[in-house]
Amino acid sequence: MASRSARKAGPSPETAAAHEAARIRARSGPTPLVRGAGIHGTIMITVRKILHTGTTRTVGGREGHARSDDGRLDIKLTPPGAPGDGTHPEQLFAACWSACFISALRHASHARRIEFPADTSVVAEVDLGHGEQGFFLQARFAVSMPGIAPELAQRLIDAAHQNCPYSKATRGNVDVAIEVV
Repeated sequence: MASRSARKAGPSPETAAAHEAARIRARSGPTPLVRGAGIHGTIMITVRKILHTGTTRTVGGREGHARSDDGRLDIKLTPPGAPGDGTHPEQLFAACWSACFISALRHASHARRIEFPADTSVVAEVDLGHGEQGFFLQARFAVSMPGIAPELAQRLIDAAHQNCPYSKATRGNVDVAIEVV
């Protein structure tokens, strides 16, 4: 009779999380998502086709570690101001949102047959703050589109802000200031 210690170990936590995410995605039909109640009330969104899924497993919160299911992302998390070389959620969110926003700018430019400047950049700042009702985020973007007139850049930024998935996800919940630089 085999002892308990001789049994095979189960899948790693990362593998188990990836399997669970795949199982959830495999459900047939549109996936209704309820976005939290913001200033516009509760908004129902129906995802008809999933284009991409990012899966991570995080342990330890702000003083922990995060790793993607494919191993491409493997980072240490450290609270702001604490010793250590890790990053924090606000930096990650700023990087993700600004990368997505640049893609939305590229799409807005191409839809209008405007050459998209390869050196377009977004400096994104995401603040974690505290108010009477708890913790909140706010954000500021400084968008540079070299060679594009400021008025045209502003129109492209407005279109990108309407279509960027991160902007949509935060609309009504996060104060955002965007400027052309």
